[in-house]
Amino acid sequence: MPEPSPGNVITRFAPSPTGFLHIGGVRTALFNWLYARHHGGTYLLRIEDTDRERSTETAIAAILDGLAWMGLAGDEPPVFQFSRAKRHAEVAQHLLAAGHAYRCYATPEELQEMRDRAKAEGRSMRYDGRWRDRDPAEAPAGIRPVVRLKALRDGETVVQDLIQGEVRVANSELDDMVLLRSDGTPTYMLSVVVDDHDMGVTHVIRGDDHLTNTFRQLQIYQALGWAAPAFAHMPLIHGPDGAKLSKRHGALGVEAYRDMGFLPEALFNYLLRLGWSHGDDEIISRNEAVRWFDLDAVGRAAARFDMAKLTSLNAHYIREADDGRLLDLIAPRLVAVIGRPVTEADRARLGRGLAGLKPRAQTVNELADKAAFYVAARPLTPDARAAKLLQEPGRSHLQTLAPRLAGLPDWGTDSLESTVKNYAAEAGAKLGEVAQPLRAALTGKTESPGLFEVMDVLGRDESLGRINDALGLIPGSE
Repeated sequence: MPEPSPGNVITRFAPSPTGFLHIGGVRTALFNWLYARHHGGTYLLRIEDTDRERSTETAIAAILDGLAWMGLAGDEPPVFQFSRAKRHAEVAQHLLAAGHAYRCYATPEELQEMRDRAKAEGRSMRYDGRWRDRDPAEAPAGIRPVVRLKALRDGETVVQDLIQGEVRVANSELDDMVLLRSDGTPTYMLSVVVDDHDMGVTHVIRGDDHLTNTFRQLQIYQALGWAAPAFAHMPLIHGPDGAKLSKRHGALGVEAYRDMGFLPEALFNYLLRLGWSHGDDEIISRNEAVRWFDLDAVGRAAARFDMAKLTSLNAHYIREADDGRLLDLIAPRLVAVIGRPVTEADRARLGRGLAGLKPRAQTVNELADKAAFYVAARPLTPDARAAKLLQEPGRSHLQTLAPRLAGLPDWGTDSLESTVKNYAAEAGAKLGEVAQPLRAALTGKTESPGLFEVMDVLGRDESLGRINDALGLIPGSE
């Protein structure tokens, strides 16, 4: 297919609001967004809410919120498919009038008989066309007809797929699909074709599980005399074991990844590389993705979801993230840990400590957990391993070291380090034998950013207060 003209490309993402926006749907939205951006076109959003029993306002809100979080909101307000049902039905009536569709009065019993026969013969159910050329005057009483497409019976339907290449199906494999149900409501197949046409969609980029739908939808386009969009069917995402992606692999809603502490740019980068490549590049910015993305680099094999790789990529983006933004993200998570709002003083201290915390965290949740000691209320409650370090001989080291630290004229990392090292040498102890009890007193844990950095961030008064707490010198402490 020739290269699209700049500005003429229109793509769309069309989720059904019957559940969460899963990771495969986000990747579909991403590829549509990127293709439109790369070609200077337009990316649209359509909510396919025709399943009235299963579609919910909660799901719609979650989809819109998740797409906005990922930076994949539509360029125009979303189209709601159900609101266009009248237009869909009018098109079906046009097909009836043109002789490209007909009313089918098959009874439920007849349809069940067709299903049973197909099952017995080991094939999928296909309507046998019994009302295709039959006089409606012969219709049984009390049967409200459906409207079916008068599908092609000879030849092939061919898809020149932009990812899969040329794909063909014999028309004998396609039956006369229902366009309008017996209650007059349009089916998914008809609604999608009409909406894509009316929205001016030029490229339909979706999962290859829709390939069968495409063969059927192309026949509707042909019956209407409408130009069909170009189609591109992406391979689905599988789990690491090669099986269809499920919740145990990571097929969760996008909001679950946000709640787990993943950054949208990490998810963006990971999903971009899940089935698409640009040489050996792994870390790809949003701007680079727009410049480089095209469908010819989308693979034909199923991509495999790897949570460890996503987590590692997230760690990279946490290291690169703006400190103020990270503070905004960890603050509400810290409230649950410290049991009170995060104050401006807390934020100032956390801001000073983030440089040492960011390289140690893979998710925002982990960052919050590792930062909690900076704003924890005194006296700290040490964990079991830290509590053991605060027994002898650690306690004696702290008792001797505390007044030396209190007398320091300069409370900075260099003077703190030299003081602790000098004391350890005088005491004939290894540095770790002094530093680890000190770390336990200051953080309540055995692991933290660099000890002298922690002391500098906490400041003189807080550091000495925590050491004295650990020694039991503050009234009311143990």
